[in-house]
Amino acid sequence: MNEDILRADIVRYGALLYTRGLAHGSAGNLSVRLDDGAILVTPTNSSLGFLKPEQISKVSAKGTHIAGDPPSKEAFFHLAVYDERPAANAIVHLHSTHAVAVSCLCHKDSFDVLPPLTAYQIMRIGRLPLVPYYRPGDRKLADAVRGLAGEHKAMLLANHGPIVSGKSLQDAIHAYEELEETAKLFFLVQSRPVSLLTCEAIAELNDVFPS
Repeated sequence: MNEDILRADIVRYGALLYTRGLAHGSAGNLSVRLDDGAILVTPTNSSLGFLKPEQISKVSAKGTHIAGDPPSKEAFFHLAVYDERPAANAIVHLHSTHAVAVSCLCHKDSFDVLPPLTAYQIMRIGRLPLVPYYRPGDRKLADAVRGLAGEHKAMLLANHGPIVSGKSLQDAIHAYEELEETAKLFFLVQSRPVSLLTCEAIAELNDVFPS
């Protein structure tokens, strides 16, 4: 797709996420992958609600800043996800309230931190592993992300927030929104008896709707 169109898409979807309250302040970042392996990524210290196309950073597949404003300090883990997921062309990383709240909890099973509540959760998110805590900008986070990205289209950074990849920016955003809504459901029902999806139901969804 034309780079100018992708820049405009990042601006448009960033404003949408900001308006919906999924992005706040200068937190979070979006990226899309170009045909040559370079990525467009939102700039550091920028608000997703007030971007301009020319501000969007262009970074090579090796992490070199090519054009636009200085890239997000977290661009490196976007590149790590792209390295491990050839079919991924976009990544959404936000600090939305309910998903971040889940990331702050202690979990018995760090390989999947949300119970199987809905079909669309399974279809759009799948298993959600918890990545151990690293400070924002710590390059060791890339290795931790790389170790999980190949098998998971979404993951949760401890005390930080989700990383969600998709075939397109729209696809990744839809999956991210599903994750945040699932996190809300998790907190609404967790003190009540819950009917979870069975292993058979999950297997059927994965067969009919492969990721």
